[in-house]
Amino acid sequence: MTNNLIRIGIFYDGNYFSHASNYYNYEHSKKARLSVSGIHNYIRHYIAQEEGVEKSYCKITDAHYFRGRLNSYDAHQSNRLLSERIFEDILMNEGIVTHYLPLRYIDGKRGEKGIDVYLALEAFDLAIHKSFDVIVLIACDGDYVPLVKKLNSLGVKVAVLAWDFEYVDSRTGKSRETVTSIDLLNESVYPMLIHEVIDSKVKKNELIVDNLFVKQGKQSIVSPQSENTKVETSKILSLKNGYGFISKPPNNLYFHWTDVDIDFNDLNIGDTVKFISAQNEKGQEIAVDVQLVN
Repeated sequence: MTNNLIRIGIFYDGNYFSHASNYYNYEHSKKARLSVSGIHNYIRHYIAQEEGVEKSYCKITDAHYFRGRLNSYDAHQSNRLLSERIFEDILMNEGIVTHYLPLRYIDGKRGEKGIDVYLALEAFDLAIHKSFDVIVLIACDGDYVPLVKKLNSLGVKVAVLAWDFEYVDSRTGKSRETVTSIDLLNESVYPMLIHEVIDSKVKKNELIVDNLFVKQGKQSIVSPQSENTKVETSKILSLKNGYGFISKPPNNLYFHWTDVDIDFNDLNIGDTVKFISAQNEKGQEIAVDVQLVN
């Protein structure tokens, strides 16, 4: 085993990563978001094995995250400012540099424009100036194939880290599918299909796989209001910065975004929800297990 330092650069297609994280949080049996630190640990572990070096010699020297972004007013109006700041804190703590372009209206809908080109240009430029040994693309789009070919010409090995998944959207009833480009996988030196690792019966109990997901924090719930826990139904009265209140006379019940079974940003004032009453550690009655009633 040689002990040459392996310099790793990671480049996130942020919209794709968010989509995959939402899938594992809301649709997959894991019911947890993807962990950035866990993914970085897995990348170092995987490349160390493939390169025949000790993991300590695999260093992530650069990491970059690219995504379209709402302007401040739109983010505030849709109650997304808090969730965006929380995730940016996570990226910052992991040393990830963020690159944003404004979301623009395309055919009447907000969408990303130019993010893939932005990522490709930055990845190629940094590959030249920072002499990466391996670049990891967290992406699935075949539009990145020309980038991979250019990186190969520089002698930079490319790993593609991706998830394939299919599910039925509970809100629309439509089938959703995300599939990684075969051409992108074929051009890469290290194709890393993480859904196969996660769903592998052989590896499902391995700590490194378990750490791919965010650990659920301790709940502030002490106990349900009674032993015969009852599911109740009511309407949302208010929403603000990651929390809201549900109507339950004589008092309104507080609930937090972590206790909602869908994306908090998809809730609206007046929506009918079902929930369970519980007590927090201060003895206050709150709502947990909040679910939108279709």
